[in-house]
Amino acid sequence: MLSDIRALAEKDRFAVNTRDVGAGIGQSLLAVTAADGSRFELLCVHPTAEWDQMLYWLPALGVPARHYVSLAEALATRGIGVAIHEWRGIGSSTWRAGRRCNWGYRELLLDDLPSAMAALRARWSTATCWLGGHSLGGQLAALYAGLHPAEHAGLLLVASGSPYWRCYRNGWLLAAAYTAAPWLAQLVGYLPGRRIGFGGNEARGLIADWARSGRQGHYAADGMRQDFEQQLHALQLPVLGIRLRDDWMVPASSLAWLLGKMPQATQQVETITSQHLDGRDADHFGWMKAPLPVASRIAHWLHQQN
Repeated sequence: MLSDIRALAEKDRFAVNTRDVGAGIGQSLLAVTAADGSRFELLCVHPTAEWDQMLYWLPALGVPARHYVSLAEALATRGIGVAIHEWRGIGSSTWRAGRRCNWGYRELLLDDLPSAMAALRARWSTATCWLGGHSLGGQLAALYAGLHPAEHAGLLLVASGSPYWRCYRNGWLLAAAYTAAPWLAQLVGYLPGRRIGFGGNEARGLIADWARSGRQGHYAADGMRQDFEQQLHALQLPVLGIRLRDDWMVPASSLAWLLGKMPQATQQVETITSQHLDGRDADHFGWMKAPLPVASRIAHWLHQQN
């Protein structure tokens, strides 16, 4: 089904093509061209009946948009449309990281996301838009919300928190990784994540920005003069944080560190355990195979805000 939609979308890079996939759910691919020429597609899943709530979703590092379709479908059955972002370098993106192809937080925050948001608003101009993400996607969602505090109705963080090494047991090992990863990326021309078992093949600029936040505990990006910490501190949006109890990659202290940067936000934290997942470990990625508990909490929280 997705391949059929993609084939249709290629006929007109500025068109949105929608198919009804059953159970009252439609899927659309929305073509986006960023300011610097990078191209990708938004995978949109939405109710076929009338709806007015849209969640813009940012995936985890190295995870293609299609892996969140089950989450999006669960939300669509609850009356919420979902637009799933595609990161540079994977999936439908026309770019791949390499020695001659590099980017960092600057390109993601200033080129890709604004272009995608504009395309989304042009297609669904009346929907109330929420911003959320998984892991690094949640962090970048928070940074984007700080840059554009009036664009979205609220912020959702799932298995997401600051990578600051002091938030972790045996954090000195992470501190060493935050030094080694940028060095390896510079040596190879990109981080060979698929070979080392972390993320995808990631641009060295992206890894440098990520590792800096892990070493220092605050956010900054090469080529950007914005004060992320000040913008997060001023953010007054409602925020939902969903933590997975068995998630060693985002322990409670990691989420708390990120939420602590937004003291003026109205915050709510929910915890998913293995009992909610029918015995499956409630870890960083396992919830994606059984997303109903996460979807239910997101939907309940969104409806509470309206």
